[in-house]
Amino acid sequence: QVQLVESGGGLVQAGGSLRLSCAASGRTFSSYAMGWFRQAPGKEREFVARITRSGSSTYYADSVKGRFTISRDNGKNTLYLQMNSLKPEDTAVYYCAAGSWPLDRSIYYWGKGTLVTVSS
Repeated sequence: QVQLVESGGGLVQAGGSLRLSCAASGRTFSSYAMGWFRQAPGKEREFVARITRSGSSTYYADSVKGRFTISRDNGKNTLYLQMNSLKPEDTAVYYCAAGSWPLDRSIYYWGKGTLVTVSS
């Protein structure tokens, strides 16, 4: 069993930056591919970024490519999402997820989310 707890969300102006963290319980964090997803008001949850178990490979949605960076620290059981050049359309609840690569259907655990609001 893995529990995921996101943090780091908040209110930021357009063009600003935020860093999200996802702390995982247990000693099996490095066994899972990890990812970030988001859900904007009135919209379906969508993929943002994913990273392999070792952190050697990453993949991004086109909408965030070049602005967001996903990383992980297996020694600290923590996943990160550095978000730069934020836009109002990035406003959403951001969720971290753990599962098997490529995290399309094989997601085993979800966090409860952290809200990011980007003002124009």
